[in-house]
Amino acid sequence: MSDRENFQSFIPSNKIIPELTVKAMLVGVFLAILLGAANAYLGLYAGMTVSAIIPGAVMALAILKPFKGTILEVNLATMGASAGECVAAGAIFTIPALILLGVWTEIHYLETTIIALLGGILGVLWMVPLRRALVIKTDLPFPEGIAVAAVLTTTVGGETAEEKKEDGSTGGIWLVLGAVIAGLYKFGELSLNVFRGTIEHIGNIGKYDILGKSRDGWMYGGVTTSPALLGVGWIIGPRIASYVFVGGLLGWVIIAPLVVLVGGLPPPATEFIELGPLLGGFYTVWGEQVRYIGVGTMLVGGLYAIWSIRTNLVSSIKEAVIGIKGGQVKTKKRTDQDLSYKLVFTVIVLMIIPIFLLYMWLSELFGISLIMAAITVLFAFIASALAGYLTGLVGSSNCPISGVTVAVLLIVSLIMLGFGETGLAGMAIVIFISAVICIAGSISGDLLQSMACGQMLGATPKKLQISMFLGVIAISGVVGLVIGVLHKAFTIGSQKLPAPQAFLMKGIVQGVLGGEMLWPYIIAGMFLALVLILIGLPVLPVAIGIYLPFTLSVPIFAGGGIRYVTDGFLKKKYGSAEEEEISDWELAIKQTDVKPKEKAIRTGLLFTAGLVTGEALMGVVVAILFVTGLQFNVFDNAPWWPGLLIWVYIALLLAYIPIKNMINKKKM
Repeated sequence: MSDRENFQSFIPSNKIIPELTVKAMLVGVFLAILLGAANAYLGLYAGMTVSAIIPGAVMALAILKPFKGTILEVNLATMGASAGECVAAGAIFTIPALILLGVWTEIHYLETTIIALLGGILGVLWMVPLRRALVIKTDLPFPEGIAVAAVLTTTVGGETAEEKKEDGSTGGIWLVLGAVIAGLYKFGELSLNVFRGTIEHIGNIGKYDILGKSRDGWMYGGVTTSPALLGVGWIIGPRIASYVFVGGLLGWVIIAPLVVLVGGLPPPATEFIELGPLLGGFYTVWGEQVRYIGVGTMLVGGLYAIWSIRTNLVSSIKEAVIGIKGGQVKTKKRTDQDLSYKLVFTVIVLMIIPIFLLYMWLSELFGISLIMAAITVLFAFIASALAGYLTGLVGSSNCPISGVTVAVLLIVSLIMLGFGETGLAGMAIVIFISAVICIAGSISGDLLQSMACGQMLGATPKKLQISMFLGVIAISGVVGLVIGVLHKAFTIGSQKLPAPQAFLMKGIVQGVLGGEMLWPYIIAGMFLALVLILIGLPVLPVAIGIYLPFTLSVPIFAGGGIRYVTDGFLKKKYGSAEEEEISDWELAIKQTDVKPKEKAIRTGLLFTAGLVTGEALMGVVVAILFVTGLQFNVFDNAPWWPGLLIWVYIALLLAYIPIKNMINKKKM
């Protein structure tokens, strides 16, 4: 778009202020590790990650403020945080599938590190040409990029962060408060064991004659009292939260009881034995049958998402070809300087060599490894373009990178089937390939959001791209340790660490290569996806609800419900709860007073970001305590009601804090 080609950024393109400095890079590396570890836990626990761009920006601002950091230094450090979160997200969606398949019995640190490093570097490389294709030459809004630009320009208010701004100070307080509350709650649940975090029950609803046999009818309900999931629901909003909940109702309250009614309640599978014969049996029906409906729905949803952006993919390919031919336009504008296209594409081609060596080392299949290395580089571009487009459209937190990975996984599995490699070695290399591609796509999506923010602020793209590489290197050295510690503490695939995305990957690979695909359920899910597409509803959130444990969908829905109440209150008072600057880059960096409704939404966003970050980080801390043998259990069999009461109180806080100023003014 021509208006973006000539966009007037917050820091003018002809002005140079400190940006790629040692302190900014160190803060970026620190935040990459911190938020990457937090998202690794959250993704394995809840099946979704939350974008690090907003909490990363707030944390970078808080750390750099005493050191007189410039707004561009803060933004550059935020890029490191985003890179860490992206690599962690891609890794936890795929690597744990190796445990679930039985290829690995524990997380292999060296292999995981190399996979994360190669995928991350590939994602950053492909993102360089995609920046112009998706950030400059489209009208995609990049909502979280706009939000961060608005927060930084409001809280910093100028070039440097030394001055204390009232809005930034307040926001920081709510972020810290949310993190402390959620962290203490999680410590009380997991380490002290003073209350249970999951409340669920299965009840008999009578006997019914089915096909000449008398069968018991069972109904299930439950909730996980998680502050982080309340925050996730609030951030993604009532619409998406409702779709996730609808998926949960479909899978757990409608389909699973019908399957049990027809086939009876089976004995619990190994991973569900600890739940008892009734609950364990119900979970077995969901895990071994119903969840495959979610797999089918996700599969079609991912393929449909690729089809819907085919025009943009062609545009991105054209940009890449121009770069290879050396046709990149030379520019004197600082805000439009990328890393050299020739250098980038040379390195992309050379990446085939280490990727081939990795696959060869892991699978011992020479010819196949060489072919799949070349395919990996190509598919990484498609995944990066798709993830970047979806992120620009709906935001990083809602970007269904798992759907992109599923589509890639199915294609790679079918290729491997064509080679005749259907054993564990074939399954392993499919996961390895998908891990590299998933990490690359995840990187591209979230970092393009950050590049959009940089475009508004007046950052130098080349310097941001360098900071991304540093973030990738930092988290790559840590993510294997984090996943390994979590696995030892909670066991990947258990109720405490269900790893739903990794289960999805395992299901696809086993289905195609192992002949274990439950095709009737897969096909039912595919038809469900087609119906959702025809009536214009988003497919992927519903699919997430079907294959997530129902107890996780409920707090997400509750958080979305609270956001609905907040928006309703603001609409009643101001006429609309929407932030106008979300659809306009110029409004995002305006230097006027922040409207009360904008401040209310921002306060809620920062408080929920604190809830997510605090609980996720405490999950990692408690996992380390478990592994080192430090446990402080107060009860052997903890009661459920204290946790529920505290959780309800946190929910009331979430409803009150964003609109407290308006309520207090009414009382005065």
